[in-house]
Amino acid sequence: MRARRRTTVLAASLVLALAAAGPLAAAPAFAAAPAVQRASTLDEQALAAALSGLPDADATAALVRVGGRDGTWRGSAGVHDLASGRAADPDARFRAGSTTKTVTAAAVLRLAAEGRVDLDRPIQRYLPGLLGRQFRPITVRQLLNHTSGIPAGDGLGNTFEEVYAHRFESLPAREVAASAGAKEPEFRPGEKQHYLNINYTFLGLLIEKVTGRSYASGATRLVLAPAGMRDTYFPGNDPRVLGPHNHGYQAVKKADGTTEYVDVTEWIPADEAAGGMISTTADLERLLTSLFRGRIVPRPQLREMFTVPAGIEGATYSAGLQRFEYEGTVYWLKSGARYGYSSMILGTRDLSRTLVYSVNSTNAKGEGLNAVAQRIALAALK
Repeated sequence: MRARRRTTVLAASLVLALAAAGPLAAAPAFAAAPAVQRASTLDEQALAAALSGLPDADATAALVRVGGRDGTWRGSAGVHDLASGRAADPDARFRAGSTTKTVTAAAVLRLAAEGRVDLDRPIQRYLPGLLGRQFRPITVRQLLNHTSGIPAGDGLGNTFEEVYAHRFESLPAREVAASAGAKEPEFRPGEKQHYLNINYTFLGLLIEKVTGRSYASGATRLVLAPAGMRDTYFPGNDPRVLGPHNHGYQAVKKADGTTEYVDVTEWIPADEAAGGMISTTADLERLLTSLFRGRIVPRPQLREMFTVPAGIEGATYSAGLQRFEYEGTVYWLKSGARYGYSSMILGTRDLSRTLVYSVNSTNAKGEGLNAVAQRIALAALK
């Protein structure tokens, strides 16, 4: 299973994006002025401009929520689908991708607060038999902050064409974990940091083992319900996005040099605990604010979400979040990407500024930050 390289370069991409906004692509048919709600002293003109011209070559729709001390701003733009061209639903559900990891980390930390999980205990004690003898003891904390050294597990392909052909198939999490455990470690636990889904595949299995419930049931009880995330769910093996949603597309270059926009809305997500969640921008904002205020994870355990492992060169990931500094301000964020959908939650520790967006990216798995997302970040962090 290929590493999610897009996320590992996120901080660098965001720095470049905020340093200089990229040029706007030419907008195809159906472009309309963004719908906005104003109640702030934020740079509303810049935020509205960030959403102008959608759909374009980079995205078919975008939903944005900005909050904090300077007030709130809500905006949406683009289309529900390319065929009809009708306006995007501002309250739409979407595939949240790796922002799911924030929920998984919070669930594990809740269990730690309840005394049901020891962060310093080796995962081999909780899930015996999944990691071969070639692995040294790996703590739960090292899974949370991606310093485990476990390599990626097997998947259903590497290229878009390969995985698209298998979009209605899935591999059991335990099988993926076992395939990773049969390989050689990438490095000794705690020696380096390498962002990989496999760490959270193991954490999802840990949640199931400790709670005696499915991952979806455990995460819902421990995190979604306390945060009031009523429009968020885990689809399991259902390829649909239930309820109001905007279609997702992947841009595919054809042999004749033209670009085809393939509808990728229906897809069984792999790695449920690492990126299978379906949510809304309102619910992700609830997650962000509830977490940072200590309403989901008690403050002693919450410190793990704002602690990057010391002594590891280049480390930026904590438990379920990533540290990002811009113009002297530290932000904590988590991004996510599934084909057709890109999302992010971002906030200062004191919630003086928050940003949540969903962008229906036409190349969600590409390197760096989507051009529309770049414009949104530039405008939101002014």
